[in-house]
Amino acid sequence: MELFQPEFGLVFWMFVAFALLYFILAKFVWPVIIKGMEDRADLIDKGVAYAQEAKSKLDNARAEADKLVAEAQKQQADILRDAAKMKTQIIEEAKEQAAVEARKVTEAAQVSIEQARKESEHQLRQEVGAYALQIAEQVVRERMADDKAQRELVDKLLNEVENYN
Repeated sequence: MELFQPEFGLVFWMFVAFALLYFILAKFVWPVIIKGMEDRADLIDKGVAYAQEAKSKLDNARAEADKLVAEAQKQQADILRDAAKMKTQIIEEAKEQAAVEARKVTEAAQVSIEQARKESEHQLRQEVGAYALQIAEQVVRERMADDKAQRELVDKLLNEVENYN
């Protein structure tokens, strides 16, 4: 049973060896291991914080991108609306200018027609007056062929002049 009951000297030296090993480990090894674990924990915490920050930045970037897209769509709608207004305005201005030009052309045509009509009337009057003079000349020549008719005409004209004054 000696195997199961160790001697006091063996237990003592085992205890001294254990204490020495414990002291050496506690003094030199455990602080390095603890420091390494703490550094690793800090590194993991920093990685988690960096990942959260990156996720936050990504979310902000997505929100900003969505905001920019919405703003761009609004600007596009505004530009299209302004273009439609400009198109309508240009068409209206073209219609107004066409109407003004049509009025000018119509007025010019009316003035031209009126001038042509007046000129025609004037020419007609001149021709009619010339024919009337020719006819009157022939009539007067026929009637004034004798002296008696000439005297009657002169007397009649003088009476009209006296009555007129």
